[in-house]
Amino acid sequence: MKKELHIFFTSLMFYTRIPCPKNINHHPDYLNKATRYFPLIGWIVGSIYFLGFYLSSLFLSVETAVIIALIVSVLTTGAFHEDGFADVCDGFGGGWTKEKILLIMKDSAIGAYGAIGLVLLFLLKFKLLSESVLLFKGNDPVALFQIYLLFISAHALSRLAAISIIFTHEYSREDASSKSKPIAKNHTWKEIAGSFFFGLIPLLVFSYFQYKFLFALIPVFIMRYFLARYFQKWIDGYTGDCLGATQQVCEVVYYLSILFIWKFI
Repeated sequence: MKKELHIFFTSLMFYTRIPCPKNINHHPDYLNKATRYFPLIGWIVGSIYFLGFYLSSLFLSVETAVIIALIVSVLTTGAFHEDGFADVCDGFGGGWTKEKILLIMKDSAIGAYGAIGLVLLFLLKFKLLSESVLLFKGNDPVALFQIYLLFISAHALSRLAAISIIFTHEYSREDASSKSKPIAKNHTWKEIAGSFFFGLIPLLVFSYFQYKFLFALIPVFIMRYFLARYFQKWIDGYTGDCLGATQQVCEVVYYLSILFIWKFI
């Protein structure tokens, strides 16, 4: 139990800015095993996300509350995944060989592709979230709980989609220069089982209120498949930035899927 707590806090420290016990560090052994808790981190980030939205919505408009929730989310993770998304936009937008793409993604400076990508990403999140929360009208506990489940299921499922690439593809860089290298070495059934358990539970609970929401799994994992295939084609695998980009894109696809399911199915 003590070891599992250490692994969990290692995951929490690596993927967020939330303070952890002082004895926790980025030891490669624990970091590799921490992938099992990556979707669980989505529960925590999604909960903080929802809290920011709910408290703001008590005295502000839904749109303004969504913006504040987005800010809270970025502060919680330190824009960890958004940074990966921007690097992927720059790398794949400006590079035409594996070496060039990897070199651009390693550059800490943000380019035009990355800047444009982030603007469009946040616009999409703002619009889709603003519309999604309005699906659950009212301030009764059931409606608020469904909004809460929307937030944590989006963060948990998108992290599952991202981390599952580790289980099926090889790490692209040949050196240990990337921050994701320790989590790319190996994995056991515990990492796979833990990831899927924590990644799917929020959606399963969400589907209790509307079973059709389960269909959101399909577009999310279709997007995950094509992103992984695209990365494989160009850089022979994935990097940490690719995982971050996958998480962000799949989160947006999830919100879009929920809206589509609600209106057309």
